[in-house]
Amino acid sequence: MKRILLIVGGGIAAYKASELVRLLRKRGHAVRCVLTEAGQHFVTPMTLAALSEDKVYTTLWDLKDEAEMGHIQLSRQADLIVVAPATADLIARMAGGLANDLATTLLLATDKPVLAAPAMNVRMWLHPATIRNVAQLRADGITVMAPDEGPMACGEFGPGRLPEPDRIADAIDAALEAKPQRLAGRHILVTAGPTHEPIDPVRYIANRSSGRQGFAIAGALAALGARVTLVAGPVTLPTPAGVTRIDVETAREMADAVDRALPVDAAIMVAAVADWHVDAAVQKIKKGDATPTLSLSENPDILATLARSPQRPALLIGFAAETERVVEHATAKRARKDVDWIVANDVSGDVMGGDSNSVHIVTKDGVESWPRQGKDAVAAQLARRVADALEPAQPMR
Repeated sequence: MKRILLIVGGGIAAYKASELVRLLRKRGHAVRCVLTEAGQHFVTPMTLAALSEDKVYTTLWDLKDEAEMGHIQLSRQADLIVVAPATADLIARMAGGLANDLATTLLLATDKPVLAAPAMNVRMWLHPATIRNVAQLRADGITVMAPDEGPMACGEFGPGRLPEPDRIADAIDAALEAKPQRLAGRHILVTAGPTHEPIDPVRYIANRSSGRQGFAIAGALAALGARVTLVAGPVTLPTPAGVTRIDVETAREMADAVDRALPVDAAIMVAAVADWHVDAAVQKIKKGDATPTLSLSENPDILATLARSPQRPALLIGFAAETERVVEHATAKRARKDVDWIVANDVSGDVMGGDSNSVHIVTKDGVESWPRQGKDAVAAQLARRVADALEPAQPMR
């Protein structure tokens, strides 16, 4: 039997904490609850006490408990501390190392693993401050789940919903069974998806990239313990668990986001970045007798720029989507861009929107061809290959 200390933050999603306690007890875990002052506006101590069959702790100023240094005991007696819901305020205080109530004090005093399940308004989740705070928590070794996406109590729609209790319970079981992760302590940058280059306010130049392979790679790296920053072009895919996502639209925005993410241990540049952009018209171009002429300018070469950067990662990987002479073109691209590996694939079929992929890993030592397999399988295999390369005994280039 494992001991779970559940911290319930103050948000409407706190009502789901009752179901989470019930599920964890059903799975054989002992659950002890800490209910924040804000959380008490949404669920009562009596409810959590009845479901957990244990005392519920609500304040740092309990004379009997604190005479025995209760917050220290609470922080050390559990096998895992779970924060659900982890509100924007609670995440900010955790990231700042504050200790101004029972919940944050025991989080600062604990020597046990911590898992947080966020829940907040979509704008709050996507705010730069929250993105920064979540990244800090992950850098500190705290597991932060990705929130669900959907309608919210405030009437808005998007990412920010508390994951369903069964998914949180699964994440808790996984955390309790977790083994040392090969990429723990590494920061890896991934780019994914297309870029959209505006022609006018309603039209743009794009390509067919779905972003699925890049998102799968980001998720596979996070599953091995890496701190992953995913710079994503305009796609509608859900953010992989444990990944910090930065959304961009144009190639120039992606280049800026990549630069801000540095330094990193490795960069895997999966995005299909547009080669050119247009000096976009301010107003919609009207159809007329004459066909409009588009004046194209080159976009920044993100991969080549990163290869020349003083903050060049120890491992730099580019992708090459080709329709003919795949390996030949990829080999030339690796040399031209001066990168460590090129992952090449033939996109003449439905690869960009399909479920599977067949890739060739081009390095200075030769070409390694992998059989066609699902994109998740490709991602898992590539993540293991990255872990091999980043191990101290392995050469980086």
